[in-house]
Amino acid sequence: MASEMHKLIGASEEDDEEEMEMDVKEEDDDDEDRRKHAAASASVMVGFDGGMPTSSSNNNHQFQELQQVQEVSTPGGGGARRCRPLEEKERTKLRERHRRAITAKILAGLRRHGNYNLRVRADINDVIAALAREAGWVVLPDGTTFPSRSQPQGSRHAVVNSTVATSSSGHAAPQQTLPSLKACAAGYQSSVDFNANRMKGVYMPCSSPYDISTSARSQTSTMVGDGGEQTESHPHIVGSIDPIDDKQVVDISPKLSERDFSGTPYIPVYVMLPLGVVNMKCELVDPDGLLKQLRVLKSVNVDGVSVDCWWGIVEAHAPQEYNWNGYKRLFQMVRELKLKLQVMMSFHECGGNVGDDVCIPLPHWVAEIGRNNPDIFFTDREGRRNPECLSWGIDKERVLRGRTAVEVYFDYMRSFRIEFNEFFEEGIISMIQVGLGPCGELRYPSCPVKHGWRYPGIGEFQCYDQYLLKSLRKAAEERGHSFWARGPDNAGSYNSRPHETGFFCDGGDYDGFYGRFFLNWYSKVLVDHGDRVLCLAKLAFEGTCIATKLSGIHWWYKTASHAAELTAGFYNSCNRDGYAAIMSMLSKHGAALNFTCAELHMLNHHEDFQEALADPEGLVWQVLNAAWDVCVPVANENSLPCHDQVSYNKILDDAKPSSDPDRRHFSSFTYLRVSPHLMERHNFVEFEHFVKKMHGEATRVQGA
Repeated sequence: MASEMHKLIGASEEDDEEEMEMDVKEEDDDDEDRRKHAAASASVMVGFDGGMPTSSSNNNHQFQELQQVQEVSTPGGGGARRCRPLEEKERTKLRERHRRAITAKILAGLRRHGNYNLRVRADINDVIAALAREAGWVVLPDGTTFPSRSQPQGSRHAVVNSTVATSSSGHAAPQQTLPSLKACAAGYQSSVDFNANRMKGVYMPCSSPYDISTSARSQTSTMVGDGGEQTESHPHIVGSIDPIDDKQVVDISPKLSERDFSGTPYIPVYVMLPLGVVNMKCELVDPDGLLKQLRVLKSVNVDGVSVDCWWGIVEAHAPQEYNWNGYKRLFQMVRELKLKLQVMMSFHECGGNVGDDVCIPLPHWVAEIGRNNPDIFFTDREGRRNPECLSWGIDKERVLRGRTAVEVYFDYMRSFRIEFNEFFEEGIISMIQVGLGPCGELRYPSCPVKHGWRYPGIGEFQCYDQYLLKSLRKAAEERGHSFWARGPDNAGSYNSRPHETGFFCDGGDYDGFYGRFFLNWYSKVLVDHGDRVLCLAKLAFEGTCIATKLSGIHWWYKTASHAAELTAGFYNSCNRDGYAAIMSMLSKHGAALNFTCAELHMLNHHEDFQEALADPEGLVWQVLNAAWDVCVPVANENSLPCHDQVSYNKILDDAKPSSDPDRRHFSSFTYLRVSPHLMERHNFVEFEHFVKKMHGEATRVQGA
């Protein structure tokens, strides 16, 4: 057992002591080595003067000086060595212990928080190599390092399956071979990635075997060889060979190697219904067509459907006058088909955002109040109002016909629970998602398209209505700095870049005393709003799973300030975890997280991501681990349409991480959304296979 533990954790403390003794001994030997080196170099130094060797007078002088060096014999007859005091040796040991303790903490932090695969006795070279690979570089075992999109010198003209490259003139070129698979393993996640790029003579590390986009396939390279040369086939490559002028042109198209999901955990799949499935009169639109779509979805064993219950439709005309008629008919159809329901309490307007094909404003009576008191809406620094949802500043202000905003939300949710109680008791309604902000997401409306924002702008702070300013003033006075009761005046505009502002640039005001105070207050308002509303939602929907949606603000994630996240209310700068407080709040109420960024890194937008210093994968990793660390269930929905195998496989990889030792996975997945495009035969076949994989069932083998 002891020997096994020794192998597991590496060298023992005795080994460390022995190594430190060796370090001390090496320092003792330094002087002796230098003297021997000087003696060897000073023995005879000759030069050439007209071809005749002559002795240098300088050398004689150096030799005489060397003879005057006093050597002290060490006790025990160990030869001529310099004797080091015992105290100095102990100080050297202490310095070495201190250095190794710091190194151990650095390595432990990288393993725990950065998911770096570092060996137990890793050194600085291992750390530098890991950081370089994360930054997109390829590091070979011999230390050769180069960008992932370039090649090391000597491999640019490498050929495949031949020992000699023959030029068109017939002269033999020097032999050039590719590094072995082992040498490139650090930059590849699978043999598919390496072999596909090995055939091209380039090295392009991929994060997944599914990183083969349409553009990548269109850029598939060709190989030209002699007409009589035989090209070795590869099991992962499907290609064709065409003769052109006594040459062979091999057209290579990579073949995906699918992961086997049979036997994996069962993840329920829901499909979101169209936004306008119920019209402004709360009537079901095209019930016959909807019934046909539901039957088709049922045929591929989807678990249920998701639908928005719009506040602007149900309570449109007067406070506490609710009309649920269209939703009643819809829910009855779903129950007859033995499907389940996920229902969104949508307290925001629909229209003006990506994917919105209908316009559903806030209730008319709320809009009327807003005309007289526009401060009930979020406001930017220029005074522009955003009527997409109510400001969190009125959560406890009785400005909505004698009710606070939180009371309005609770009355609406309680009415829904009473109206559809039988669906709760029968288990038809499996989850209630509570809208907490714009697009139903827990965030500030910091990037409104209607105000001119375009990706990848940093957005603007939304705290300039009178109610949030009053809250800021109170917080500043409690801190003892009343002059801090203001928003930043150097945070740029909606489409600014971080480095263009004094607040978000490296070393900017965001990390100063005032900046930290303001961002703490700004993010706390967000968490407090979620806490208040979810507390009442838990009361209204007791016994049913509740959830909230969190959006993935992935642009400028690789900067120090994380500016786009800060304006959205996530205080996630490089020296803070901006999602831990949110996850603790969700855990407090037993709520699930619906995260909408998990599929973004499947997009072929690498150039856009580089320009915006975006990192969707890094953000996904941080948010998922923050949730799972406090046992918050994570659901997911795709924020953009996806119909192909590559996109589905990306979602599956996130839903069921193969490398997670705890086998954590999504609690459910919602597909966005029912459309004629999804119902096309070739798209629906791919969707059916995706559902089977989510359910952990066996499916067809690629290429069969």
